[in-house]
Amino acid sequence: MMTPRYLLPFDSRRALHRFADILVIGGGLAGLRAANAVESNQSVLVVTKNQLRESNSNYAQGGIAGVMNPNDRFEEHVRDTLVAGGNLCDSGTVDMVVREGPRRIEELIEWGTEFDHFKGALALGREGGHSRERILHAHGDATGREIMRAVIQHTRELPNVDIWDHTFTVDLLTYEGRCRGAIVVDENQRPLIVWAKETILCTGGAGQVYRESTNPPVATGDGLAIAYRAGVELRDMEFLQFHPTVLYIAGSSRSLITEAVRGEGAHLLDSTGHRFMPDYDPRAELAPRDIVSQSIVRQMELTKHPCVYLNLSHIDSELVMRRFPGIAGVCGKFGLDITSDRIPVRPGAHYMIGGVTVDRQGRTSLPGLWAAGEATSSGLHGANRLASNSLLEGLVYGAHAGEAATRAVAEGASKLEALPIQHPIHPSGESFDVADVRVSLKSLMGRLAGVERDAEGLRAAADSVRSYAAYVMPRQFNSVEGWELQNMLLTAWCMVRAALARTESRGVHFRSDYPETDDENWRRHLTQQIDVDGGHPKIGEKLQPVDPRLLAEN
Repeated sequence: MMTPRYLLPFDSRRALHRFADILVIGGGLAGLRAANAVESNQSVLVVTKNQLRESNSNYAQGGIAGVMNPNDRFEEHVRDTLVAGGNLCDSGTVDMVVREGPRRIEELIEWGTEFDHFKGALALGREGGHSRERILHAHGDATGREIMRAVIQHTRELPNVDIWDHTFTVDLLTYEGRCRGAIVVDENQRPLIVWAKETILCTGGAGQVYRESTNPPVATGDGLAIAYRAGVELRDMEFLQFHPTVLYIAGSSRSLITEAVRGEGAHLLDSTGHRFMPDYDPRAELAPRDIVSQSIVRQMELTKHPCVYLNLSHIDSELVMRRFPGIAGVCGKFGLDITSDRIPVRPGAHYMIGGVTVDRQGRTSLPGLWAAGEATSSGLHGANRLASNSLLEGLVYGAHAGEAATRAVAEGASKLEALPIQHPIHPSGESFDVADVRVSLKSLMGRLAGVERDAEGLRAAADSVRSYAAYVMPRQFNSVEGWELQNMLLTAWCMVRAALARTESRGVHFRSDYPETDDENWRRHLTQQIDVDGGHPKIGEKLQPVDPRLLAEN
């Protein structure tokens, strides 16, 4: 699929400019933690495309995993992560993140995060795939919102950090093989060139590529697409985690029903009232998310019913209301009492496991560009993310990327200067309905590249995405909606190609035509990258595996 190098016409000789030592793209937990790691004598600019609180981090209900209980052990958290990851995690990365976790969580507490307590100690919950109670939560089911409240407040107090919200990043700027900053459009629709010595990409996920998703509207895969256009390596794009339990009510937004509900003992019932999870896995509702999602899809097909149901009626009602006030409020709007009524749910796109390839410092394949959080493939999650490890990854890798970028600035690896870069105007022809193409894309991805996949469906998905792209990608839009659509198409293309190439089932990637895991041939990563030359359109493309011998033994 031919991809333009830049989506927006510009000429750096005539543009408005802004200079910063470090540019952070994305205002979620990873981005703000990165900004906090920069030395106070260096200038930081954080840009986020919506208001600062609008990110996947803010909507994380369940909590953050960490070994905070004296009876818990790092080795057990590591083992649980590796087991969930389908033998594709990097064991050294998992060990690093797990062991660093408590220190990063203590930082959150120092910055004012108010986690829930029980009898004077941190209240720790348990979720699917965890062998111990190690999930910290806040205000019951509002952990992400509370963490972001504290981190935003702490970040706003830093004199060297400027924050621009409602600022859309259209593309990364590259020159002579190095990232030089980004082209952004501010809330007044003015294009600006931000020149930075180092850039940190923390743009979050891509759930909006699917019709059924827990993600907020901003999660359109922008960071993945802008990195890909800049020639940055992406990895494991076939691995997108579906959350098993998304509220399914016609006409409503697809609200997440946190895994912590099942951790407190909720049962999954089908339309006949049968508790079906023990039929699929001995861990029942506490099996890892990939297994629960696949089981739900099969039970829906078996019963010819569009959803299954969560039942909490056997759990103490006071406990339910204390732990899940947010969910109770959302369900109450539709006349559902979660202490007695069954909650209709089905799987929805939730967390992008694949993304920009990074090392343990957050370094990408492009000099001058670092990345952290959901936009990356770090080796922590493997083929399936263990519940509540995502906020932990954002903290650890945000800190590492910020620290590494600030060291690079101090070492003087690059300097701030406006470079001669331009991209010409191309006539876009007649207009068309952006919203209609977007809806069509989201629908086909749900049907053909969802929880269960096969070659026939994936080929059909690839053909459709290629067809859309043939007339969407050459256009030059002047709106966020147009650029988002181009980013969604590019992200979907990378996901479908990788899913078609991996002819096995592993973690969240389930191929009904290849239902078995094949370690002999497929214990490896798939990488994708385009070649760019001095900012010109791509001249080549690759989708290739990483030698399995390079993977750490688990």
